[in-house]
Amino acid sequence: MLRSLLLHLIAVVLIVQAVSWFRERSLLPADTQAPMFYHRTLEHGWISRDDLLGKPTVLYFFAPWCSICKYSMPNLEAMQRDGWNIVAVALSYQDPAEVEDFVADLHLSMPVVLGNDQLLQDYQIRGFPTYYVLDAQGRVQRKSLGWSSRLGLELRVR
Repeated sequence: MLRSLLLHLIAVVLIVQAVSWFRERSLLPADTQAPMFYHRTLEHGWISRDDLLGKPTVLYFFAPWCSICKYSMPNLEAMQRDGWNIVAVALSYQDPAEVEDFVADLHLSMPVVLGNDQLLQDYQIRGFPTYYVLDAQGRVQRKSLGWSSRLGLELRVR
């Protein structure tokens, strides 16, 4: 019985990994330089990719209409409060007010970039949420598409 359960568990893990790999295959490859950007933030400042150099950073791409993004954000907010460098990038919105409402509803304190279609193309975003983990030199180290628990995020970021 235990052996059968273990085999089923291994099969499920392998299937989940295969599906993840298939979904993520179109994202930027690991160990490549993240594309440059320079965009306005929701806080009315400006941020560029080069502003993120010097420390590992999670770039989290979301859409304000995305319900999975809404459930993922508290995990990122908690990581940010614990010292992780997290930058949220809003895409696929009609008006910045949509993003403002999304951020206010979740009481987010992380920087939020107001992205555009060019940023969506440059980072090869095919679905929401998508995130990239950049090293201190701005190179892609990890990537993922879809919801992840805080533990899953932390394991991927390390």
